[in-house]
Amino acid sequence: MSNTTDVDAKHPQSNILVEENVVYDNVFTTPLDKAARFSFDEQVVACFPDMIRRSVPGYGQMLAMLPIFAKRHCQAGQVNAEGKRVSRVYDLGCSLGGATMALLNEKGGFGKEELQIKAVDISPAMTQKAEVLLQQNYPEHDIEVITADIRGFELEPCDMVILNLTLQFLPPADRTQVLQSIYNALNDGGILVLTEKTHTGDEQDDAWLVERYYDFKRANGYSELEISGKRNALENVLITDTLDQHHQRLAEVGFNRSLTWFQFLNFASMIAFK
Repeated sequence: MSNTTDVDAKHPQSNILVEENVVYDNVFTTPLDKAARFSFDEQVVACFPDMIRRSVPGYGQMLAMLPIFAKRHCQAGQVNAEGKRVSRVYDLGCSLGGATMALLNEKGGFGKEELQIKAVDISPAMTQKAEVLLQQNYPEHDIEVITADIRGFELEPCDMVILNLTLQFLPPADRTQVLQSIYNALNDGGILVLTEKTHTGDEQDDAWLVERYYDFKRANGYSELEISGKRNALENVLITDTLDQHHQRLAEVGFNRSLTWFQFLNFASMIAFK
């Protein structure tokens, strides 16, 4: 994967600009067995930056706000191995470390002495690649990449937790327990940033939002075969909640305040305050 930030090419099937040497998402360009399920395997990992950029509306804007939130709410409440006070941040379901990179971006991000980041993902293919990328780009920062299921992962005290497009892949019955563990680990004044694909519960509104989402994907170069193939592969793998369900669950585990700060079609990002 290229580490360049120059945008000097176009995706072959669309008008969008892409980074040079990007591996394009072509996972669903051929018909799959109807029983095939989506998974974060080596094939997805290879094209993940292209996939998420072309599949998640507003993803770049959501990442760009993370250091802004962190600078406001991280209070250097932990002590690192060298005895220095730092803010501990968890990126749960970290994939290739996009949130971590956003926090450490040279434009508005944090210095190497300010944060301790623990990036956790259940996919070994993801964490192996994330560790390589983060070590290449941020070798002097305190970053630990961990392969683990967040449902059984014990969090240390922290100032901020990022849960981007992750809760939706867990069985609904397991979601409250994960949020409870996050709430318990956060220091007073800490925050959770929760980003999810959602639905409204209104059949007509949901149909409109889904069709506009597919229009968004068509505009980014995906074919009808790719759109339908991924939809079928995600069935019963990605299960959405309404925004009301999310906020109710956050309140149930103890967050005294939460709000939706960003929404783009059927994707939304929330912030919960302890």
